[in-house]
Amino acid sequence: MRLTLKVWRQSNTDTQGGFENYNLDGVSPDMSFLEMFDILNEQLIEENKEPVAFDHDCREGICGMCSMFINGQPHGPLKGVTTCQLHMRSFQDGDTITVEPWRAAGFPVIKDLVVNRDGFDRIISAGGFVSVNTGNAQDANSLPIAKENADDAFAAAACIGCGACVAACKNASAMLFVSAKISQLALLPQGQAERSIRAEKMVAQMDAEGFGNCTNTHACSAECPKEISFENIARMNREYLGAKVSSKAV
Repeated sequence: MRLTLKVWRQSNTDTQGGFENYNLDGVSPDMSFLEMFDILNEQLIEENKEPVAFDHDCREGICGMCSMFINGQPHGPLKGVTTCQLHMRSFQDGDTITVEPWRAAGFPVIKDLVVNRDGFDRIISAGGFVSVNTGNAQDANSLPIAKENADDAFAAAACIGCGACVAACKNASAMLFVSAKISQLALLPQGQAERSIRAEKMVAQMDAEGFGNCTNTHACSAECPKEISFENIARMNREYLGAKVSSKAV
């Protein structure tokens, strides 16, 4: 395949970026999108040019690092896959592919396609944890959990924190990510210790990081590579209301 890549280049957070065009030949349809970028960078290095900086780690669709906005969609045109799982057979010979970083105030660009997602870590630190005693783990069968709750918690826990929901949202809202982490713990017995304050603290931190609010367009869920349900946002709103009532009662 022969492709034209229109890639966003930006030296650092404080400089103004722009698109640069690259022509790439000999791309196998069986390559992943990241392997195609490896070929591009090898070509740039041979030409004594700066390679394109992009995030990647597992390349198995479970770490959330491969955050690329491809032809106007987070992680590209396929549903339920990350960029590293996207193969070049999803494109046509001669295509022009536009690649950008996530666009959000809460995700400042570090370089090229790499953005700073520390805001997500700070949201988790604000309340996305459980209190546990040290020592041996308690036997799983001693904590009865309803099958429906276990299934819903497992589905919410599938969130990999990639930030595609933020990139897809017109408000750059992180509510799908935050609601998935809140739902995961609210549905399980282990998450009850901090339940009365978790949502309030995590939502406050989300606002402090500069992420927007939700207007229920469901773009976040539609573009999520793990297909996290927007129903988690409704659960988060209920948890938040309960937390506010509890804090005022105290």
